Amino acid sequence: MANETTLSTLDDLIVPMIAEALFVASEASIMRPLIRNYALPKNSGKVIQVPIYPVVAAAAVAEATDLANTAISTSKADLTVAEVGVMTTVTDMAVNTSESDVVKDLGKLFGEGIARKMDADLMALFDGFSGAVGAADAAITVAKIFEAVSKLKQSGVPSNDMACVLHPAVAYDLKANMTNTFANPNPTDVANEALRTGFVGQLAGVNVYESSNMANTGTGGDFKGGLFHKDALGLAMLQDIKIETQRDASIRGTEIVATAVYGVGELHDSYGIEVLADSSIL
Repeated sequence: MANETTLSTLDDLIVPMIAEALFVASEASIMRPLIRNYALPKNSGKVIQVPIYPVVAAAAVAEATDLANTAISTSKADLTVAEVGVMTTVTDMAVNTSESDVVKDLGKLFGEGIARKMDADLMALFDGFSGAVGAADAAITVAKIFEAVSKLKQSGVPSNDMACVLHPAVAYDLKANMTNTFANPNPTDVANEALRTGFVGQLAGVNVYESSNMANTGTGGDFKGGLFHKDALGLAMLQDIKIETQRDASIRGTEIVATAVYGVGELHDSYGIEVLADSSIL
């Protein structure tokens, strides 16, 4: 038979069903809670100055002997804030004919973009640590994590509030080293956790985090992660992530603007160690 009425002949009568919008997956910001945060009040300039007191040593003194004065000299770290942002203009036609809330979706998208920018700016500071472990032509090992922790503790860094951040491709090698390439017949509790969940968890008393927001710093799979105390890095926030809309009547649309005003910087160099490694899978 021929000339049947089918879905293809009535395609103009069948409206596509729009499902919930899908956002390209992106990691949440991890760095902010791991470092020192400062709020910069409005109308107080662009720079926040963080005074840093030195370690003071006490000495034995004989009875009835005057103590000598010890001069205390502070150093400082300056965090200078600057503005970052992203904007688009969405037309009324796009808003009025879309099944989803375009303005809300774009606001979410822009907010996440600024959060990733903040993370990337903070992770770029790992390269500035004067202390380092690892090499650009070698995969990371568990021993390198313990070495980094040992270096910090030798400098008198407190054991609490330490964290390690690695690129996922580098963390893969760490997990492989922990689990004898994922086939250890006698795994430790930490290795078991890595095998079960894929998370490194805690090594040498330090929580290990992964983030793909870390930039490649060399050829191939070279990445500079960091193992640091909370006081190693600082984030000065003048204005947190803000999403605004503004009507543009002449173009019949709405401007969507996301901004933040912040500054990042190294506070205490001896409180952080660069962890350099070459990923075996890149």
